Amino acid sequence: MTTENLSEVLEIRRDKLKKLQEEGKNPFEHTSYDITAHAKNVEEDFESFEEKPVSMAGRIMSKRGQGKVSFYDLQDSTGRIQLFLKKDALPDQYDEIKTYDIGDIVGIKGEVFKTRMGQISVRVKELTLLSKSLQILPEKYHGLKDMDLRYRQRYVDLIVNPEVKEVFQKRSLIMKKIRDFYDSLGFIEVETPVLSNMAGGANARPFGTHHNALDIPLFLRIALELPLKRLIVGGFDKVYEVSRVFRNEGMDATHNPEFTLLESYEAYANYEDVMNMLEELYSFLAKEVNQSEVIAYGDKEISLAIPFKRARMVDLVKEHTNVDFDVITDVEVARAAATELHVDVKDQNSVGEIMAMVFDEHVEDKLIQPIFVTMHPVEMSPLAKKDLKDPRYTERFELYINGAECANAFSELNDPIDQKERFLSQAKKKTEGDDEAHPFDVDFINALEVGLPPTGGLGIGIDRLMMLFTNQHSIRDVILFPTMKPID
Repeated sequence: MTTENLSEVLEIRRDKLKKLQEEGKNPFEHTSYDITAHAKNVEEDFESFEEKPVSMAGRIMSKRGQGKVSFYDLQDSTGRIQLFLKKDALPDQYDEIKTYDIGDIVGIKGEVFKTRMGQISVRVKELTLLSKSLQILPEKYHGLKDMDLRYRQRYVDLIVNPEVKEVFQKRSLIMKKIRDFYDSLGFIEVETPVLSNMAGGANARPFGTHHNALDIPLFLRIALELPLKRLIVGGFDKVYEVSRVFRNEGMDATHNPEFTLLESYEAYANYEDVMNMLEELYSFLAKEVNQSEVIAYGDKEISLAIPFKRARMVDLVKEHTNVDFDVITDVEVARAAATELHVDVKDQNSVGEIMAMVFDEHVEDKLIQPIFVTMHPVEMSPLAKKDLKDPRYTERFELYINGAECANAFSELNDPIDQKERFLSQAKKKTEGDDEAHPFDVDFINALEVGLPPTGGLGIGIDRLMMLFTNQHSIRDVILFPTMKPID
């Protein structure tokens, strides 16, 4: 359809609305409509509804027939049902109803029956136009396929692609089950500030804003960690929060600048306790949501059966590259080993940082089945406790599934002197131009000096979890309104 023809069709819809309004039938004046049944209920329990009166509402998705009999498809929040419209049953409305457009929202009253072809339908006795659609929905058999347009006009995407709506219904169920899991373990859900004087809790570039009343710069949070650990200091033993965080970074299939993060903290627990809890959570979700511990993801089958594999980062690097960073102590030797592996580490100044870069380049994408990657370098873990046996590493793990990081956890550092030294090291990096270095948080040091008990902390990227459980391959397909660049 050309732009000229499209404009003509849109104009016709507006003319129809104007005519209705002139006749005193303004559809936008309706404030409610009584609903007694939904499409899915009628479909699944036809015997209970057969030849019974129903009142339903939804959007016209297709029109068939002519003359004295028409068939419309009505789509409500649960699915679609066929409407049977006969002129004899609607003598005063039928001609007007024939002018209604695909996309219009209507309320109907009638009786449920089966056609001679066995199609469950509603014999319409009364139809009310509740909202006039002034735009045109995508054509029935092709739907909305343009990915960019789908994300920009998610409301249309949800109307014409039912499988998209199912993804977000499943997301809602998963969130409920996550809360059920944490609540059953005695955790308390809390809320902490989105805006703060500094963006801490992770190494990431923040978004900045300005508080007019206080006339101070503020940052959107990049993590939930530091305020939640303050609550552990204050006497809460188990807390969690599920909320949006914001990182001013790149965008790809697994990264969006605004995403949902779950963080939990448990006093008197360490990172191994958190590992046990996390694999229990994934197994629980698989059984509750997918009814199986084996889930399909693309052409792969992922087993979420307990226990998950566990391996040190340094050992995984050795396994996949034959380079043993456990025995390398000189930065230049580490740099040369990385260069031979074609990893650019010119900006890295420690063996631990170089090893982490090699892991990212040569190991990460090979970790398909669930695995806890443990003992991260201390340089990469400013908030984690050092390993007592080897202080080059920390009591930290990341969960990898299908080549992507899905969770991050520590035995939380609670030594204020050690934490201060690490903050100073991070602050030095920031002065040298590292926008993602962790800021020096004076109040957090004060909180640690008051006393943080041994604590196990966990962060889960909820959107990546949703990708796994809904078999989606882009983070934008599990976020209702992903960040988009304006068209103009």
